[in-house]
Amino acid sequence: MHKTRNDMTLRTRTAMVQLLNARLADALDLAAQAKQAHWNVRGANFIALHELFDKLHAVAGEAADELAERAVALGGIASGTLQTAARNTTLAPYPEGVSESRAHLEALAGAFASFGKNIRKAIDVADKAGDADTADLFTGISRDADKYLWMLEAHL
Repeated sequence: MHKTRNDMTLRTRTAMVQLLNARLADALDLAAQAKQAHWNVRGANFIALHELFDKLHAVAGEAADELAERAVALGGIASGTLQTAARNTTLAPYPEGVSESRAHLEALAGAFASFGKNIRKAIDVADKAGDADTADLFTGISRDADKYLWMLEAHL
């Protein structure tokens, strides 16, 4: 951990950095899954889904950026390499060889649901640790995850 004037205890900051990095791995995986769908979707609703999947990629990327920056603000290191994300993600692997729109929708809906569930758990952990700011960050990300899960499910 880097030295900081942040008044939270080293123990709390260390725990929060670990939690943030765990969810960062998921966010990076989620962004990659959305881009995979964006590149490969086919079907009658192609343009609508192509654009939606690109938006999902951006939303997951923004979440990753916020998680990483919070970890660094607490004196930690953001562990955001592709290799680290692949090792630490808790999301199910994205199905390979998928092109049909419904299969992409199902896969991404599952990923967003899992991501949202993990983020909500992180809200509780941060809250119990006394880090209201990190809990608030997770809360905002949770709202976005739920919003875009709703949009995916609306297509199903």
